[in-house]
Amino acid sequence: MGKYVRPPKATDERETPDDLFAMLNAEFHFSLDAAASSSNTKCSKFFTTIEDGLSQSWGGEVVWLNPPYSQSGRWVEKAYTEASQGGATVVCLLPSATDTAWWHEYATKGEIWFLRGRVRFKHMPFNAPFPSAIVVFRPYLL
Repeated sequence: MGKYVRPPKATDERETPDDLFAMLNAEFHFSLDAAASSSNTKCSKFFTTIEDGLSQSWGGEVVWLNPPYSQSGRWVEKAYTEASQGGATVVCLLPSATDTAWWHEYATKGEIWFLRGRVRFKHMPFNAPFPSAIVVFRPYLL
């Protein structure tokens, strides 16, 4: 019997599909990608894990946020706070996790646009195994 080799840890960072981003960018004109890498950013201004977007100010920016999904709660709280206290407009691509505390505490305070079907993230062979939603936090609505 061969030695068991654990498969590499799957990442929870998923690159936004270009068509979905283009549609949203046409409406919002994003100035900051708050959770990106140099290879998958959607904006010229972005924060990577090194800069840690959770610890940065997003004040006054129009922010695109497709966060690492294992930390959705922390990122959605940050998005809500940056909109309500920092004047940012934040558009989030999130798992539609309506059974979680973070969804009820923060996501429900924004505009929620449920996406039909499952998102096919870039470089993934299959559609996401979960439903997704766009959540928009606008400073003048909070």
